[in-house]
Amino acid sequence: MSDPSKATPEPFRVPDGDLDDLASTLAKTMAEVRQHGVILDRLGSEPVSTPQPTAGAAGTDKADAPASVFILALGGEAYAVELAALSDWVNYLFLPVYGREISTTRPWCDQWHQHPEAVARLHALWLAWQQLTDAEAGLSGPSTWHRDHLDQALVHLRAPDGPFAACTTSPTRPNHRVLATPAPKLTGATR
Repeated sequence: MSDPSKATPEPFRVPDGDLDDLASTLAKTMAEVRQHGVILDRLGSEPVSTPQPTAGAAGTDKADAPASVFILALGGEAYAVELAALSDWVNYLFLPVYGREISTTRPWCDQWHQHPEAVARLHALWLAWQQLTDAEAGLSGPSTWHRDHLDQALVHLRAPDGPFAACTTSPTRPNHRVLATPAPKLTGATR
Protein backbone atom coordinates (compact mmCIF):
# COMPACT_ATOMS: atom_id res chain seq x y z
CA MET A 1 0.00 0.00 0.00
CA SER A 2 1.41 3.44 -0.94
CA ASP A 3 1.56 6.46 1.34
CA PRO A 4 -1.16 8.99 0.27
CA SER A 5 0.89 11.95 1.62
CA LYS A 6 3.64 11.27 -0.96
CA ALA A 7 1.28 11.26 -3.94
CA THR A 8 1.99 13.94 -6.53
CA PRO A 9 -0.93 16.23 -7.20
CA GLU A 10 -2.59 15.97 -10.58
CA PRO A 11 -1.89 18.98 -12.85
CA PHE A 12 -4.65 21.54 -13.08
CA ARG A 13 -6.07 21.84 -16.59
CA VAL A 14 -7.87 24.88 -17.94
CA PRO A 15 -9.91 24.64 -21.13
CA ASP A 16 -8.36 26.63 -23.98
CA GLY A 17 -11.47 28.79 -24.28
CA ASP A 18 -11.04 30.00 -20.69
CA LEU A 19 -7.34 30.96 -21.00
CA ASP A 20 -8.03 34.52 -22.19
CA ASP A 21 -10.41 35.15 -19.29
CA LEU A 22 -7.92 33.66 -16.85
CA ALA A 23 -5.05 35.75 -18.26
CA SER A 24 -7.16 38.91 -18.07
CA THR A 25 -8.19 38.17 -14.49
CA LEU A 26 -4.59 37.43 -13.53
CA ALA A 27 -3.33 40.68 -15.12
CA LYS A 28 -6.01 42.68 -13.28
CA THR A 29 -5.17 40.97 -9.99
CA MET A 30 -1.45 41.60 -10.46
CA ALA A 31 -2.13 45.31 -11.16
CA GLU A 32 -4.24 45.53 -8.01
CA VAL A 33 -1.54 43.79 -5.95
CA ARG A 34 1.09 46.24 -7.28
CA GLN A 35 -1.14 49.20 -6.41
CA HIS A 36 -1.78 47.81 -2.93
CA GLY A 37 2.00 47.44 -2.53
CA VAL A 38 2.46 51.09 -3.51
CA ILE A 39 -0.17 52.16 -1.00
CA LEU A 40 1.34 49.98 1.74
CA ASP A 41 4.81 51.38 1.04
CA ARG A 42 3.41 54.88 1.22
CA LEU A 43 1.59 54.19 4.47
CA GLY A 44 4.67 52.49 5.91
CA SER A 45 6.81 55.54 5.15
CA GLU A 46 4.50 58.00 6.86
CA PRO A 47 5.38 58.77 10.47
CA VAL A 48 2.93 57.55 13.04
CA SER A 49 1.37 60.50 14.77
CA THR A 50 -0.31 60.34 18.12
CA PRO A 51 -2.83 63.02 18.95
CA GLN A 52 -1.58 65.38 21.61
CA PRO A 53 -4.02 67.04 23.97
CA THR A 54 -4.17 70.77 23.46
CA ALA A 55 -4.48 73.23 26.26
CA GLY A 56 -7.02 76.00 26.17
CA ALA A 57 -9.80 76.36 23.64
CA ALA A 58 -11.46 73.50 21.78
CA GLY A 59 -9.81 74.54 18.48
CA THR A 60 -6.58 73.05 17.29
CA ASP A 61 -3.31 74.86 16.92
CA LYS A 62 -1.99 75.48 13.38
CA ALA A 63 1.10 73.38 14.18
CA ASP A 64 -1.15 70.36 14.84
CA ALA A 65 -2.71 70.55 11.37
CA PRO A 66 -1.62 67.81 8.97
CA ALA A 67 1.07 68.69 6.48
CA SER A 68 0.22 68.86 2.79
CA VAL A 69 0.19 65.58 0.90
CA PHE A 70 0.98 67.37 -2.38
CA ILE A 71 4.36 66.28 -3.73
CA LEU A 72 5.68 69.81 -4.30
CA ALA A 73 5.23 70.52 -0.59
CA LEU A 74 7.44 67.56 0.35
CA GLY A 75 11.19 67.51 0.61
CA GLY A 76 14.06 65.09 0.98
CA GLU A 77 13.20 61.48 1.66
CA ALA A 78 9.44 62.13 1.78
CA TYR A 79 9.60 63.53 -1.78
CA ALA A 80 11.68 60.57 -2.98
CA VAL A 81 9.27 58.03 -1.47
CA GLU A 82 6.25 59.81 -2.93
CA LEU A 83 7.91 60.11 -6.36
CA ALA A 84 8.73 56.37 -6.33
CA ALA A 85 5.11 55.51 -5.54
CA LEU A 86 3.89 57.94 -8.21
CA SER A 87 6.32 56.40 -10.72
CA ASP A 88 4.86 52.95 -10.08
CA TRP A 89 1.35 54.27 -10.73
CA VAL A 90 2.42 56.16 -13.87
CA ASN A 91 4.45 53.26 -15.30
CA TYR A 92 2.17 50.34 -14.42
CA LEU A 93 -1.32 51.82 -14.66
CA PHE A 94 -1.46 55.28 -16.22
CA LEU A 95 0.81 54.83 -19.24
CA PRO A 96 -0.35 51.33 -20.25
CA VAL A 97 -3.98 52.49 -20.22
CA TYR A 98 -3.85 56.20 -21.13
CA GLY A 99 -0.42 56.64 -22.75
CA ARG A 100 -1.54 56.70 -26.39
CA GLU A 101 0.76 57.35 -29.31
CA ILE A 102 3.42 60.02 -28.97
CA SER A 103 3.51 62.71 -31.65
CA THR A 104 4.47 66.36 -32.00
CA THR A 105 0.86 67.28 -31.26
CA ARG A 106 0.77 64.94 -28.22
CA PRO A 107 4.30 64.85 -26.77
CA TRP A 108 5.42 62.71 -23.85
CA CYS A 109 8.81 62.41 -22.18
CA ASP A 110 10.12 59.17 -20.70
CA GLN A 111 11.95 61.35 -18.19
CA TRP A 112 8.71 62.99 -17.03
CA HIS A 113 9.91 62.91 -13.42
CA GLN A 114 12.45 65.64 -14.31
CA HIS A 115 9.69 68.04 -15.42
CA PRO A 116 8.29 69.74 -12.28
CA GLU A 117 4.98 70.66 -13.93
CA ALA A 118 4.47 67.08 -15.09
CA VAL A 119 5.28 65.73 -11.61
CA ALA A 120 2.79 68.17 -10.06
CA ARG A 121 0.00 67.39 -12.52
CA LEU A 122 0.53 63.62 -12.43
CA HIS A 123 0.66 63.62 -8.63
CA ALA A 124 -2.58 65.59 -8.38
CA LEU A 125 -4.12 63.16 -10.88
CA TRP A 126 -2.91 60.19 -8.82
CA LEU A 127 -4.28 61.63 -5.56
CA ALA A 128 -7.67 62.12 -7.21
CA TRP A 129 -7.49 58.60 -8.66
CA GLN A 130 -6.86 57.14 -5.20
CA GLN A 131 -9.87 58.97 -3.79
CA LEU A 132 -12.29 58.47 -6.66
CA THR A 133 -11.57 54.78 -7.33
CA ASP A 134 -12.10 53.86 -3.69
CA ALA A 135 -15.33 52.03 -2.90
CA GLU A 136 -16.43 54.96 -0.73
CA ALA A 137 -16.48 57.21 -3.83
CA GLY A 138 -19.49 55.30 -5.08
CA LEU A 139 -20.23 53.88 -8.49
CA SER A 140 -19.73 57.18 -10.31
CA GLY A 141 -16.30 57.86 -8.78
CA PRO A 142 -14.25 56.54 -11.73
CA SER A 143 -16.41 58.46 -14.21
CA THR A 144 -15.91 61.62 -12.19
CA TRP A 145 -12.15 61.02 -12.16
CA HIS A 146 -12.10 60.68 -15.95
CA ARG A 147 -14.25 63.75 -16.56
CA ASP A 148 -12.94 66.15 -13.92
CA HIS A 149 -9.32 65.09 -13.57
CA LEU A 150 -7.89 62.85 -16.30
CA ASP A 151 -9.26 64.71 -19.32
CA GLN A 152 -8.04 68.08 -18.06
CA ALA A 153 -4.63 66.77 -17.01
CA LEU A 154 -4.04 65.14 -20.39
CA VAL A 155 -4.96 68.33 -22.25
CA HIS A 156 -2.23 70.23 -20.37
CA LEU A 157 0.40 67.49 -20.12
CA ARG A 158 0.22 66.41 -23.77
CA ALA A 159 -0.24 69.88 -25.28
CA PRO A 160 2.26 70.91 -27.98
CA ASP A 161 3.34 73.79 -25.73
CA GLY A 162 3.10 71.78 -22.47
CA PRO A 163 5.88 70.57 -20.18
CA PHE A 164 7.25 68.13 -22.80
CA ALA A 165 7.33 70.63 -25.69
CA ALA A 166 11.14 70.70 -25.83
CA CYS A 167 11.52 66.91 -25.71
CA THR A 168 11.57 64.68 -28.76
CA THR A 169 11.28 60.93 -28.86
CA SER A 170 12.59 60.31 -32.36
CA PRO A 171 14.99 57.33 -32.25
CA THR A 172 17.29 59.19 -34.65
CA ARG A 173 17.21 62.47 -32.69
CA PRO A 174 16.29 61.83 -29.04
CA ASN A 175 16.24 64.97 -26.95
CA HIS A 176 15.27 65.66 -23.36
CA ARG A 177 15.20 69.24 -22.24
CA VAL A 178 13.42 70.94 -19.38
CA LEU A 179 12.21 74.36 -20.42
CA ALA A 180 13.32 77.19 -18.18
CA THR A 181 10.67 79.29 -16.55
CA PRO A 182 10.90 83.05 -16.97
CA ALA A 183 12.56 84.88 -14.12
CA PRO A 184 10.26 87.19 -12.21
CA LYS A 185 10.73 90.87 -13.06
CA LEU A 186 12.08 92.80 -10.14
CA THR A 187 10.69 96.24 -9.73
CA GLY A 188 12.53 98.76 -7.64
CA ALA A 189 10.58 100.08 -4.73
CA THR A 190 10.61 103.85 -4.84
CA ARG A 191 9.23 106.22 -2.29
